[in-house]
Amino acid sequence: MSDNGFERGLQIRKDVVGEEYVERSFANAGDFGREFQELVTEFCWGASWGRTALNRRDRSLLNLAIIGTLGRTAEFRLHTRGALRNGVTVEEIKDTLIHLSVYAGIPAGVEAFRIAGEVLTEFEAEQGQDSSSGS
Repeated sequence: MSDNGFERGLQIRKDVVGEEYVERSFANAGDFGREFQELVTEFCWGASWGRTALNRRDRSLLNLAIIGTLGRTAEFRLHTRGALRNGVTVEEIKDTLIHLSVYAGIPAGVEAFRIAGEVLTEFEAEQGQDSSSGS
């Protein structure tokens, strides 16, 4: 593993999906999956997300369309939350999922809208708790 690519990827991964999630992924991987977590961090997050022609917001929208099309529900849930952290609006998520539905099929869209709706509800509740805890 390239230290530079891994370190860059680790920081981006923590920024997008949250430090707790990343730490939990490494801890849960154990000896068997640790090298895979390192590969994911360097390859996906460092080599791809670390490029500069697309910003993180745009990459999040692409991920929603791609992962939603593939029907990878756990990753879709994670990247919906990441998209919100990257400044993607609810309307942009909605338009992306409509676009996904047209090109990938209604069943993929139904599942993506269901999961995104759950994540949006959770995210909004958390934001309400964060803003009220400061007073």
